[in-house]
Amino acid sequence: MDRSILSNADFPAVDRGQWLELVARSLGKDTDYESLIRHTDDGIPVEPLYERSSNPSPLARRDPASPWKLIQRMDDPDPVRANAQAREDLAQGAQGLSLVFAGAPNAFRYGLPSNPEVLETALADLPLKDIHLRIDVHPQSRASVDWLVDILTKKRADPARLNLSFGIDPASLFAGTGRLRMSIEALEASMPPSLAGYFALSLPGILLEADGRVFHNAGATEAQELGIMLASAVAHLRMFEEARQPLVYAVPHIGFALSVDQDQFLSMAKIRALRKLWARMLEACSIGPSPATVHAETSYRMMTARDPETNILRTTIAAFAAACGGADSISVLPHTITHGLPDGFARRLARNAQLILAGESRLDFVADPAAASGAIEALTDSLCEKAWEEFRQIEKEGGVLRSLAHGHIQSRIDAARARRLAEFREGNRNIVGTTLYKLAQERPFTTLSAERQPIPTDGAVACIPLAAARIDEGLGEPA
Repeated sequence: MDRSILSNADFPAVDRGQWLELVARSLGKDTDYESLIRHTDDGIPVEPLYERSSNPSPLARRDPASPWKLIQRMDDPDPVRANAQAREDLAQGAQGLSLVFAGAPNAFRYGLPSNPEVLETALADLPLKDIHLRIDVHPQSRASVDWLVDILTKKRADPARLNLSFGIDPASLFAGTGRLRMSIEALEASMPPSLAGYFALSLPGILLEADGRVFHNAGATEAQELGIMLASAVAHLRMFEEARQPLVYAVPHIGFALSVDQDQFLSMAKIRALRKLWARMLEACSIGPSPATVHAETSYRMMTARDPETNILRTTIAAFAAACGGADSISVLPHTITHGLPDGFARRLARNAQLILAGESRLDFVADPAAASGAIEALTDSLCEKAWEEFRQIEKEGGVLRSLAHGHIQSRIDAARARRLAEFREGNRNIVGTTLYKLAQERPFTTLSAERQPIPTDGAVACIPLAAARIDEGLGEPA
């Protein structure tokens, strides 16, 4: 068909009012337009139709000319087996590794033992010069930086030339484990000299990270997760300032990690909102624009124990949303993680989902495809407003660490989780394979044999821990 027929056609103009009239006639007398509007966990209305955004603001990943980095988790307690897994991942398309140590809030009870000998074994003969290497926040985050630098020195690899992320975040560690090794006051006094030491080593990449995954997996809403991350990032800025480091040079060393789930549009909007919030914060601090570095990991709380193959669909949608939302790196949780340590097959599926999205679907071809979308732009702006309210509340409570110490953040997250679970129990929301379309008989699957690692209980100061809790667990489903 000649497309000029459509471009030259004289279609009558239809405004929103006329569309609403048509909707009213279609729905009938007993149903109104409001019934078509759903609300997010933050109370943000999501309408069935939006007009094109009149003032779009593209929010691309840090390097829009390059695709995101495909990251695979290294979380096997057996370092020899973890090394073999990493070799396979990198040979088959992964571009980076996320080192997850035992006791880490995002380890889900597994992880590498925390000592330098284990790390050296796990990284043996890997092409560290050619990959992105990130360390997930864990109780010995500061020490693991020294371990890694020592290993790189032995390999005669210049750390300043590598792509690194050290993932240090006292707030997510405090929340996830319920412990800090020292008092808040001592931490605030000791961190600035450590940061000065990092700069003296000329280490590249991310030193401090604002990690929202702990809060998401414990039940936080999207705006709560964003607000807490912003409060953590501001605490990092203060630490850099105390270390007498010019903030304009320190900002690129602050990164973000968040969770993405099966709500595609909301997850896209969450990443875009994070970029807007960070830009607004830098502006408020009189710092020039510096794009946020965002690592996205698929949600643990959305994963199910029943019919675990349905998790493949959930994680694929989440990875799609992360890619289109502009994440700089993405990690997909294997679908059997709810039952134990995933085996090679589950890891391969998690890896291949991203390879298909990048190599065949070419989701990186357009930078910020959501720009000008009325729905996504509206969700982005609404999330920014709600997240800013959460951030301001945390600041009133003395900052993120003191708010956690007094249980304020935990209280709000617990309330959000309770409201969400109530909707599932009442049938207003469903989980495919668990509360909807249940299998008569579960299919077999395999996981690796591995000891679950203990959660650390030592520390100078404690708070109410925010443990990862899947939605299906809250509904009384078997683990």
